[in-house]
Parts: sequence; C-alpha cells; structure tokens
Amino acid sequence: MDTRNHTAVSEFLLLGLSDDPALQPLIFSLFLSMYLVTVLGNLLIILAVSSDAHLHTPMYFFLSNLSFNDICLSTTTIPKMLVNIQAQNQHISYTGCLSQVCFVLIFIVLENCLLTVMAYDRYVAICYPLRYNVIMNPCLCVLLMLLSLLISSVNALLHTLMVLRLSFCTALKFPHFFCELAQVIKLACSDTLVNNLLVYLVTGLLAVASISGIIFSYTQIVSSVLRMPSSGGKYKAFSTCGSHLSVVFLFYGTGFGVYISSAVTDSPRNSAVASVMYTVVSQMLNPFIYSLRNRDMKGALRKLIGRTAPPLGCII
Repeated sequence: MDTRNHTAVSEFLLLGLSDDPALQPLIFSLFLSMYLVTVLGNLLIILAVSSDAHLHTPMYFFLSNLSFNDICLSTTTIPKMLVNIQAQNQHISYTGCLSQVCFVLIFIVLENCLLTVMAYDRYVAICYPLRYNVIMNPCLCVLLMLLSLLISSVNALLHTLMVLRLSFCTALKFPHFFCELAQVIKLACSDTLVNNLLVYLVTGLLAVASISGIIFSYTQIVSSVLRMPSSGGKYKAFSTCGSHLSVVFLFYGTGFGVYISSAVTDSPRNSAVASVMYTVVSQMLNPFIYSLRNRDMKGALRKLIGRTAPPLGCII
C-alpha cells in the first residue's frame, strides 16, 4: 500500500454534518445560535457566582469552573465549523486538527472529572454538614481542580503524541464537524492497534473511576437523606442534588449514546450527528438546568441582570 509519512500531511478535510449545500445555511444558523446561547448562558453563571458573596462556596466554585470549561469546549469545535461553512472551505491544517483533538480531549475529560468532584462535594455537604467547611476548604477545592486539570491534560497529550507516530494515506477526509480522535485514527494507513488499545483502556479507566465515584457519592447521599426525620430536610437535600444529577445524566447519557451509535452503525455521519449531543447540546443546556432548578442561582441571576440592565427612565 502506498503511504506517506505523517510529516508530509498538510491538511484534513472536515466534511461536516451534511453534503447537501441547501442545508448549510440552516446548519450555520443553528450552530451559531447554539454557540451564542452556550457562551452567554455559561458566562452569566460565572458572573452571577463571582458577583454574589452568598455563592462563594465550593459547590458554586466548581459550577463556575464547569461553565468555563463548557465555553472552552464549544469554542474549540464550533467556530472552526462556522468559518468553514461561511468560507465554503472544508480544510483544516494538520497542526490545527491535532490541536483540536488535544483540546477537545482536555475539556471532555475535565468535564468528566468536575462532575465527579461535584458529586463528592454534595456527598460531604449532606453526609457531613457540620464538617463541610472544614473538609471542603479552599485549599482542597483548588487542589481538586488542579488535579482534574492535570489528569485531563496528561490524557490529551498522551493520545495526541500517539497520533504523531501514525502515517496517513491520501484520502484525508472524514464526515465530521471537528477532528475527533477516533476518526483521525481511522484515517491512518499504519498500524493503529496501540492507539486503539490506549483509547479503550484510558477511556474505560476514566469512565469507571468517575461513574463509580458518582454512584458511591449518591448511594451515601440517599442513605443519609432517608434517615432524616423531616420531609422538609429530605426535600432540601434532594433539591441541591437535582441539578447536578440532571447534568450527569445528560453528559454520560449522550456520551454513551455516541458509543452505542458508533458500535451499531458503520456510518461516520451518524456518529458525527450523535457527537453533537455531548460536545454542543450538553454544554448549552447546563446553564438552564442549574439556573431553573436552583433558587440561589435564580436569585443571583436576577440581581446581576438588575444591576446591569439600564433603568427604564434612561431608555425613555
């Protein structure tokens, strides 16, 4: 088989979600709208948390970091897609593609770690309320955040460096709207066994560790809540976990859906459409889930909007 070394590769072709030119304006408008909603919604969460002293707690510290991570993940994928549609140019450079692979992996794994840390935070808050401020002290919160960032960065760099050893053929195009690791590996002409084993091994370890941590935390939370004597206390405890559980189900549910879609179908286009759920839709819905189900967050957002909105008399 005629192959070229990866150093000769200059660019890839991102074919997007559809080959139909008539659908491109609709796709552009839809993704631009989702991107703007994602950035605005998550930015409001960050501003509300930073401006309200009552929200300077570990739970909202992790929430604001989750919102910032969602903005970064959406910014890594959507703007390049919008530029390609607008310019009618499907090319992405080899360096740009590998950079996109690296950053997508960083932010996806960081979101995974943050959801696990947030579950642990709720576990401490409900099971050890009197010791909560002592256990979840600022040093531990920063340490957990840095550890999550370290894990995600090492994972991303490992996979990206492993892609550098691959050689690619001339057909460097795939029907996707961003450079996804699995799709890039499929384009390689050289042996990808080590890459695939590494993907399955690391992904499996991270997923099992995170899901096990979340399940353990909520098992202890449910056990503790059921022992509470008052129904009001039970409702308050469960209400503080409702938003986080919704985000967990949304993130892992869509991720699992992408895995099932890839396993049962050979269509990369269908896998690309499924990937929209965990890289775009989940990040767009997170601010709504937290703002609509959290009384403190709704109050902070009202205060923030009230301070930033011009008085009616000034408009008139």
